[in-house]
Amino acid sequence: MSAYANNPTQIFRTLVGFKYEMYNSLFSSLPFYRMEKTGVYLSLFLLHCEEGLKKEASPDEIIDSFFRQYTTYGTEKEQLDLLFRFVQFAERQVVLFDALEDAAFSQINDMQGLGTLKNLEANVVQNRAQAKLKEKLKDFSVRLVLTAHPTQFYPSEVLGIINDLSKALNNDNTALTNSYLQQLGKTPFFKKEKPTPYDEAVNLIWFLENVFYNAAGQLLSYLKNQFPEAVNTKNPLIRMGFWPGGDRDGNPFVTAETTLKVSEALRGGIVKSYYLEVRRLKKRLTFKGVANLLADLEQRLYNNLFVPGYKADLTKEEIQNTLIQIKETITKFHNGLFINQVESLLNKLDLFGLYFASLDIRQDSSVHSQLLQKVAELTTALPADYQKLPESDKIDALLRVNEKVDPAIFSNELYRDTLETIGVIKTIQKCNGPEGCHRYIISHSTSALNIMEVYGLFLLSGWQHDRLNIDIVPLFETIDDLKNAAPVMQTLYENPTYRRHLAKRNHTQTIMLGFSDGTKDGGYLMANWSIYKAKEELTSISTQYDIEVVFFDGRGGPPARGGGKTHQFYASMGRNIANKEIQLTIQGQTISSNFGTADAARYNIEQLMHAGISNGLFADREITLSTQEEDLLLTLAQEAYESYKELKNHPDFLEYLNYVSPLRYYAEANIGSRPSKRKSGQLNLDDLRAVPYVGAWSQLKQNVPGYFGVGTALQRLEETGQWQEVKQLYEGSLFFKTLLDNCEMAMNKCFFPATAYLAKHSKYGVLWKIMYEEFERTKKYLLRLSGANELMADKPIDQLSIQLRQRIELPLITIQQYALTKIREIEEAEQSAADKKIYEKLVMRCSFGIINAERNSA
Repeated sequence: MSAYANNPTQIFRTLVGFKYEMYNSLFSSLPFYRMEKTGVYLSLFLLHCEEGLKKEASPDEIIDSFFRQYTTYGTEKEQLDLLFRFVQFAERQVVLFDALEDAAFSQINDMQGLGTLKNLEANVVQNRAQAKLKEKLKDFSVRLVLTAHPTQFYPSEVLGIINDLSKALNNDNTALTNSYLQQLGKTPFFKKEKPTPYDEAVNLIWFLENVFYNAAGQLLSYLKNQFPEAVNTKNPLIRMGFWPGGDRDGNPFVTAETTLKVSEALRGGIVKSYYLEVRRLKKRLTFKGVANLLADLEQRLYNNLFVPGYKADLTKEEIQNTLIQIKETITKFHNGLFINQVESLLNKLDLFGLYFASLDIRQDSSVHSQLLQKVAELTTALPADYQKLPESDKIDALLRVNEKVDPAIFSNELYRDTLETIGVIKTIQKCNGPEGCHRYIISHSTSALNIMEVYGLFLLSGWQHDRLNIDIVPLFETIDDLKNAAPVMQTLYENPTYRRHLAKRNHTQTIMLGFSDGTKDGGYLMANWSIYKAKEELTSISTQYDIEVVFFDGRGGPPARGGGKTHQFYASMGRNIANKEIQLTIQGQTISSNFGTADAARYNIEQLMHAGISNGLFADREITLSTQEEDLLLTLAQEAYESYKELKNHPDFLEYLNYVSPLRYYAEANIGSRPSKRKSGQLNLDDLRAVPYVGAWSQLKQNVPGYFGVGTALQRLEETGQWQEVKQLYEGSLFFKTLLDNCEMAMNKCFFPATAYLAKHSKYGVLWKIMYEEFERTKKYLLRLSGANELMADKPIDQLSIQLRQRIELPLITIQQYALTKIREIEEAEQSAADKKIYEKLVMRCSFGIINAERNSA
């Protein structure tokens, strides 16, 4: 056994850090076109950046002095050409590092340790909790909803190379690694055109087919093998959800036609997965009475998949019945040979049906309101004075709808498409099954009317009250909306028609809570506090009305958007927060970084499952926080909110972000189908989407949404003599500790020296200093709480990964700030647009590498 076998940090240094240096050296010597010396120059440039920033030199000064000292490049064209080659080279260094981390995942992480199903099994057996487990698994599940929110800058071709490169590195196949590195050198990273929503869907279906299909199937098989009496065959423990093609909130490119096309692609993806598995089964199950059944099933799957114009005529039940018959025949006549492979396919059929992932529909509440106003004007389905009615009368009018409205009457494309989409849901359910599309999510839900508007739209589309097999899901996002969530739901629960609807939906109400816009609106602590408090109040009000509430968390990858160590939040919940299911969005880059390989996907799904199941079985917390702890956290949240509000209301706040970050270039980066703002026109915080907002701070290496106000709040409580109470809260509450741990992660990805030159700026220097001082204040207090000397000291592998990645991205950050400086100079001097365009391209190209290097950028 090697000396570092039981030291994960040393394993990381060896399998990732050391191997990166070795393969990077190989990479540096590859004979790429016009890149012969790029690797050597880039190494010098990195050291020069580090030395320059220590001296508080500006990016301009660092790059100008580099060209003078180390090159003979005197013209602007020669210098820009080298900078672009640096970017191209660094992008590929990031891919190499990603692939090495993926390859080493199972050796760095304890795949049978704390938070895994193996660990859960040991605890269940030790505590003789088999009966409690059976009860918990009756209706518990983890639902992972894949979204295409634009935080992923890798084209699908590069994702494929990363996957193959990881396998080659895992097998120490240097020759193949060399070939893949050369392939990287010749593969474009830049997308010339925006992806369509369908393109985004196809990219994510790749993960369903190549990762989740096997990982989820293995987990269900494991649980059934270990606890055959506990697993409820009617309750899939893992559910996949899907937003590309269904999420039309602010995305004019998602249409009813797109939604239908994506649903067909999802069905095609799962049928293909079954087809390939049946072909593999045929090699083993060559027995009498079995081979013919498999051959028939293979032919039917083939027809549904490959024959042009063939009507989809295969049902889940038909596949299931065939496999059960095969299983019985093997058991009776063939000694149970290879029966585990048949059971594995049956498990996947239980998980994925013929829909693979349930396609959610999402639209903004304002669209529904405007559409219904138009319905009232053009038809008799609603009263002519509908718009002037009070909310309660509008709800009554919607519930009395008995007339179907033809979408074709609307000249407005958005209104027409909204109604057509509701009609498309029926088509999807008929082809993919009811689970294929059964949720309608309403962004910016502010009232009971917003939910009943959608109910009314279904009636206007011809759906009947007693056959409305749709979950209508309000999404509460802003601080005010979260505060009002419980009264809104109470109004709905008291509505007899809506209560009858919920009775048909198993007396269950799903409610979505959005972290991203909450953080943008209220800052880090206030957003998290508001979501916690909303969950507590919604749990209480739902219990009063005998409704089972299920929370669906809209979480991004970074802490500033609800990410970080997500499973710890679920593990920390007491019984005052409903935990029947864990549902969350897996957004953009988080899909490839946390679920990009079978090992990573299985490990991270297990962490979520363990958090939810073990919390229900073993936690003795009746409440997540005591009254005194809630009061303390509320005080902290309010202090932090006041600090953040003062910052965001500063007259130069958004202008600063637009001036010194790549914010305005997000829409041109061609990484997502959605616009970066909800509305056109002047930039304002309400319309600015959370992804570019948080991403811009990330590329500045300032990460304001992930920490700002925390230090001020902690300082205020120390000044009022409450520090010991804060210390006790930190040591006694996993919820609060996880909040601050994730805050540390956001801060550890900050690097203020990269923008320190702004401190001298005549207009923006004041803002830079405010943010830097808050960063230092927060760091000081977090270290006092943890008793550590550095941020994330208790997570050495994550800490080391961040440090190594920051060295790769430092040249990109410097180049990007240099290019932004040049753009400002050109704009102020009113020079030609051609000069400006080349620097804008440089900014965007740097964005790709910086965001990819962050993996869950904060």
